[in-house]
Amino acid sequence: MEYGFSKTVDLPFDKAVEKVTDELKKVGFGVLTEIDVKETMKKKLNVDFKNYKILGACNPPIAHKALQIEEELGLLLPCNVIVYEKEGKCAVSVFNPMIMTQLIDNKEMIAIAEEVKSKLLTVLEKV
Repeated sequence: MEYGFSKTVDLPFDKAVEKVTDELKKVGFGVLTEIDVKETMKKKLNVDFKNYKILGACNPPIAHKALQIEEELGLLLPCNVIVYEKEGKCAVSVFNPMIMTQLIDNKEMIAIAEEVKSKLLTVLEKV
């Protein structure tokens, strides 16, 4: 099973991050965390790295429902979305939440994971 889904877009990096963030909002996700990998690599290791951001996306109503079913699910949240430069374009990748159903022995999580997957694929499609 794939652990993510990807798409290459013909957008400048900052515009791609902005577009992904806007599309996440349209399906009920907010970005809780934003990790600038390029900045972190420079600051911590003094190495140059391409533009690469990890967006920690969360849909509060879905997260609340899932955490009521599976308390330890917080170990797998939020859903990461990455945007990075690739050959003059930008790659956008979203986490496949169905992976969680392989790790968690709880059938109630399948419907939640399918809902999140659908929303994340919609984001990917719209970017």
